[in-house]
Amino acid sequence: MTKNVMACIDGSRAAETVCDYAAWASLRLEAPLVFLHVLDKSEYPVKQNLSGNIGLGSREALLKELAELDEKRAKLAMEQGRMMLEAAQQRAVEDGVGNATTLQRHGELVDTVAELEDEIRLLVMGRQGEEGDSLGEHIGTHVENVVRTLDRPILLTANASFKTPAQIMVAFDGSATTRKGVEMIAASPLFKGLPCHVVMVGNDSPENLAHLDWARQALEAAGFEAITSIHEGGVEDVLREYRRQHGIDMLVMGAYGHSRIRRFLVGSTTTKLIRDTTVPLLLLR
Repeated sequence: MTKNVMACIDGSRAAETVCDYAAWASLRLEAPLVFLHVLDKSEYPVKQNLSGNIGLGSREALLKELAELDEKRAKLAMEQGRMMLEAAQQRAVEDGVGNATTLQRHGELVDTVAELEDEIRLLVMGRQGEEGDSLGEHIGTHVENVVRTLDRPILLTANASFKTPAQIMVAFDGSATTRKGVEMIAASPLFKGLPCHVVMVGNDSPENLAHLDWARQALEAAGFEAITSIHEGGVEDVLREYRRQHGIDMLVMGAYGHSRIRRFLVGSTTTKLIRDTTVPLLLLR
């Protein structure tokens, strides 16, 4: 089965940025690009019988009118989604992607991407989504649920415009999960040729330094320029300050676990990390 870069397209402000990062990833991975639009069934339910809600008899005309209005809203929403997909496809062509296709579904976003999981190599989506546009800096519920559900790498774009990544930063703690992340980066064409900063939060114990040395050797063996460092302090503060000082274009992290770093992808700290970053965040599973 062909593995695709799949980009979630909606009416949010981040849609154009999602298109551009998805196109970049598709070209780097040499993988087909699919744009997905999901019409939320909670907002646009399928045709339903409303007679049990308000009764029969003289109210039949009202029932019919309500049903017709719901059907019209759903059709308009589907047409709007189709137009957004066409615009995304055209933008991808302008970015140099020649094999972008589109897919429209009716249902829940989380359920849909879970059903399509076997076809996904990388999922790209805005960190807020359409619902998040009205939530200020908070991320949308759909986004957080997808992060928790999908067992595939997920690239969450920030609100800033697209910038071709020139160097990346990996949050590393020496655990089996973050070692697997380093191995995934080393084996993937996504970041080939880009300097890779491996940042560890903790003290410079022999054990931690040995972990960093392993990461450096693994990346250098794959042809990467690897810059490793270890810093004491709070995980979030260290990562944010390092990213700022070194002009990092993308942050890469493992998604779950119980270490100091990976706890950031559980509960409220997940929301805070995604909310505060000003660069795209790649979550490896």
